[in-house]
Amino acid sequence: MSLRAIYFDLDGTLVDSEHLHAVSWNKVLSEFGLMFCEDEFCQQFAGKPTLEAAKVIVREHGLDIAPSALANLKHVVFSDISKSQLPDLLAGAKDLLTWCKKQGLKLALVTGSAKAEASAILSGHNLTPFFDVIYTRDDVELPKPHPEPYLSAITHFALTAETGLAIEDTVTGSTSAKAAGLFTVVVPNKYSISADFSHVDECCNDLMAVKTLIASKL
Repeated sequence: MSLRAIYFDLDGTLVDSEHLHAVSWNKVLSEFGLMFCEDEFCQQFAGKPTLEAAKVIVREHGLDIAPSALANLKHVVFSDISKSQLPDLLAGAKDLLTWCKKQGLKLALVTGSAKAEASAILSGHNLTPFFDVIYTRDDVELPKPHPEPYLSAITHFALTAETGLAIEDTVTGSTSAKAAGLFTVVVPNKYSISADFSHVDECCNDLMAVKTLIASKL
């Protein structure tokens, strides 16, 4: 395997943002008299596109709002909150990005978050310069778990999937990456640790282990 590109997920992979997503959802849903336990909410929705989560919530709780409108409210709230409560980078995130750039690898960010949500985190942590291309939920027709987001990034680089490695933390994201033909590595978060990742190529405990894995494939 001759690696030429690394494809990164964002939430739960580079930043510990699942808590903030849950807080944002609860702030929006409080207007409808709903409140979710963070652990249960993240177990169900971590890694899933906001619109898909909105569809489930509207359907299961009979909310009088279109799922797209509910999703847009959540995008706005998350973007606002993250400006004052920027989620922490996961251990080794910036070191891994810096090291990958030094190896001459192409770097793509492929996230299921909306552009406004991702931009708040990327600018807050000054991560944007690391990436050669960024694909958010707003840049594709079909979000994860469909392979389109990763296929779009592969096509942008004019590379084949065989030269790339994707780093994810959920079944939703890893399904997308694997379906695109990428060597797929998962670093489970506390909400996805018990998920079935039998479809991926490797599971690592942390980003430092991912760095070692990438080095072995250069």
